Amino acid sequence: MQDAVLIPALNEAESLPGLLRELAEVLPDAFVVVVDNGSSDGTSDVARTSGAWVVREDRRGYGSACLAGISELRRLGPPERLIIIDADHADDPTCLPLFLEREKAGVELVLSTRTQGGAEPGALTPIQVWGNRLQTAGIRLRFGLRLTDMGPMRLIRWEALEQMEMGDETWGWNVEMACKAARLGLRVEELPVPYRNRQHGQSKISGSLSGAVRAGAKILYALARYAR
Repeated sequence: MQDAVLIPALNEAESLPGLLRELAEVLPDAFVVVVDNGSSDGTSDVARTSGAWVVREDRRGYGSACLAGISELRRLGPPERLIIIDADHADDPTCLPLFLEREKAGVELVLSTRTQGGAEPGALTPIQVWGNRLQTAGIRLRFGLRLTDMGPMRLIRWEALEQMEMGDETWGWNVEMACKAARLGLRVEELPVPYRNRQHGQSKISGSLSGAVRAGAKILYALARYAR
């Protein structure tokens, strides 16, 4: 397969149909994997009904879900390119053809920047905005890699992904990828993307103060660990 889309999902049964429908329109030939990270709302059933390949990973954690999906793709026969997108349908998948164009032009890791793409009012909370600034500043100071966001939507060449030997099982996943991309000297670019308020459910990071604190602590730990 050429392209695969990996979607970590936790209780996103309401958001998935719209996202999967748009992905099928924009990337009709992509192999879509939804990793159900221990949902209780029928996320797996909804994903299967919509035509996605479903993997169940009950060990909670954004990175755990990504690692489970990557392991399954490795077993099935890896793609040339991997796209990762959140299940909440806040990112606009119609932007993904632009990501593919940049990869074909030689970019090995294409990242989304919501801060430069026009996020809807309220789509990014103050905690997310300041957290992004802290993460990107740390990466710039350590590696010289200038980023403006730690947006979840991204495209990476499979060969580059395998070189990274990703291992973070938490919200530090995106920080680990950025640090390892810089260390490996990969060609990295950001693309501005629109970012919408979620229409269903609650954010796992910004939906509660305790969730934001836990995620922030894991992200800061990852930054200290992978920037060493």
